[in-house]
Amino acid sequence: MRMLSESDRLPGGSTAAAIGMFDGVHRGHALLVDYLKQQASAAGLQSMVVTFTRHPQTVLRSDGRPPLPLILPLERRLQLLEQLRPDLLLPLDFTPELSQLDAGAFIELLRDHYGVRLLVMGYNHRFGHNRSLTFADYVRQGEALGVKVVKAPEYLGPYSPVSSSIIRRLIDAGKVDDAMHCMGRPYELHGRVVHGFHNGSGLGFPTANVGEIDPSLLLPHQGAYAVLATAQGHQWQGMANIGHRPTLDNGNEVSIEVNLFDFEGDLYGAEIDIAFIRFLRLEFKMCGLDELRHQLERDRDQARAILNEYLNHTQS
Repeated sequence: MRMLSESDRLPGGSTAAAIGMFDGVHRGHALLVDYLKQQASAAGLQSMVVTFTRHPQTVLRSDGRPPLPLILPLERRLQLLEQLRPDLLLPLDFTPELSQLDAGAFIELLRDHYGVRLLVMGYNHRFGHNRSLTFADYVRQGEALGVKVVKAPEYLGPYSPVSSSIIRRLIDAGKVDDAMHCMGRPYELHGRVVHGFHNGSGLGFPTANVGEIDPSLLLPHQGAYAVLATAQGHQWQGMANIGHRPTLDNGNEVSIEVNLFDFEGDLYGAEIDIAFIRFLRLEFKMCGLDELRHQLERDRDQARAILNEYLNHTQS
């Protein structure tokens, strides 16, 4: 697979392309890319996935932020798209100038700069500043420019329907196991272990306080989760809490803390990836430290059972 830059120019009539944000790189996206590769191979073309480096709505908003939190940071999105193995991957910056193009002008740009002769559209995808266009409109505009436009089939596999919007709602509601089924892998957050309040050690549950998380990303609903955490080349089972720690009265700032089972050592400063496997419970204020300790013991036992079942299933 070859990663392109915007300045690259490809021979005319050499590629078949699919375009999208691909946030989440879910099962529907995988089906789209697979269909793209089939169509490209049948036409003797190279398959090319075009994705935007930032959400198109960031260009249209005065604060420059996406309208909704993202599921994936750009680097991880590109990694996952690479794993789908198109011939070419083009990260395209969505600029104010690009936002002004109608669908026909955008198809023309793809044809003239990147050799697109065949355009594969997602089942319900729209592009160009006029989002009221129908698929038939795209076909007509493509024909006028010498570009064939075809529609990929709808994803009808397990856990359908699947979309980035559905996945975002599931994660926001804490239903990370359902989101995992839609994506085909757990929802993950990447950060760095930073110094926290150091309350967990006194309870017998030392935690890694996770900071430096991309603020544009979606955080799961506040509460406790069974997680798999990877740092320094190792993976541990654990449980994570997202919230305010009301029992310890640590203020209003939302924190993400991970207790790693069977871990001894120091991870301060290390990068860490947290894979959310299943929601355990909501965060609530308890009567004191003894009640909190007993609840954490129950959480740990439940999380171990969940994670062992998950790992046994994925490794079988």
